[in-house]
Amino acid sequence: MSANKILDHWLIIGNPTAAKGKVSLLLPTIKILLKKNQINYELQLSTRKRQATDLVIAGIKKGFRKIIGIGGDGTNNEIINGIVLQKNIPSNEIIYTLLSVGTGNDWVKTHGIPTKPDLFFQQLKTGEICYQDIGQADFYKNGIPQKRYFANIAGMAYDAFVVKLISEQSSSFSNKMIYTIYLLKCLYKYSLQKAQVIYNHKIVEDYFYSINIAIGRYAGGGLLISPHAIPDDGKLAISLFRNISKINVLLNYYRFFNGTIGKHPKIDLCKTNVVKVVSKDKQPVLLELDGELVGETPVEFKLIKNALKVWIPKARF
Repeated sequence: MSANKILDHWLIIGNPTAAKGKVSLLLPTIKILLKKNQINYELQLSTRKRQATDLVIAGIKKGFRKIIGIGGDGTNNEIINGIVLQKNIPSNEIIYTLLSVGTGNDWVKTHGIPTKPDLFFQQLKTGEICYQDIGQADFYKNGIPQKRYFANIAGMAYDAFVVKLISEQSSSFSNKMIYTIYLLKCLYKYSLQKAQVIYNHKIVEDYFYSINIAIGRYAGGGLLISPHAIPDDGKLAISLFRNISKINVLLNYYRFFNGTIGKHPKIDLCKTNVVKVVSKDKQPVLLELDGELVGETPVEFKLIKNALKVWIPKARF
């Protein structure tokens, strides 16, 4: 394929195992919709962990400048890491969007991107372009320093604890209600961890139920974890769930659905550019990024302003 043709084509990267193999079942329909809407493309499938990142880097090097991901929040995170990690051109010169058919749909919910394939491809030529910030997490795994990027939410303490338990199960959870029930069932197994959170020249030391650093607003299949997050405001949105009892969590769980978590006296919502989290417990505090367990404390979060160029159907924020 010539360079000019590549520029006109979308590189589509699909995860056939997302949503218990739903992507694989949808591919014939997706190909029909692509032809119907006269969309030029090249399809590549990610068949192993982190392969989507490699496919993106290779695709951009080849000349692709428009990318569609097909999968869930995990696929989304891998593709975005590829866009940021590649060295050929600035990351915000790549147009990116996601047809979400995985387990979360949280990132697309913030942007209002359709999850129905027919509507998604129908609107692809008439949508708008926006820019969003990207979070960078520097953390440790097995004592080795690591770095990854995230486009939605980083979760620590209980959030990462739940992700760890889910990852140990034989199947994923593609339904929000099932995820919520599992989230609540994990409560009795979890003990609050003592940690130190440093941001805006402040040091907050407490026993935490959860610590969230966000670009997007939703996590856990549509829960409003960070209602104050604005993806393009140049700030990391922090949600600190301090020493909250398990009963209190249950009594206030409705706040995750109506966006009122900031009204709870033990939940702090704020914004910053850099935040550090250090364990003050016997064990390190676990870290998940966009629903994937990646490592543990100490962690430092930074923000990269307008690092991602996103296709959306209309302006959302």
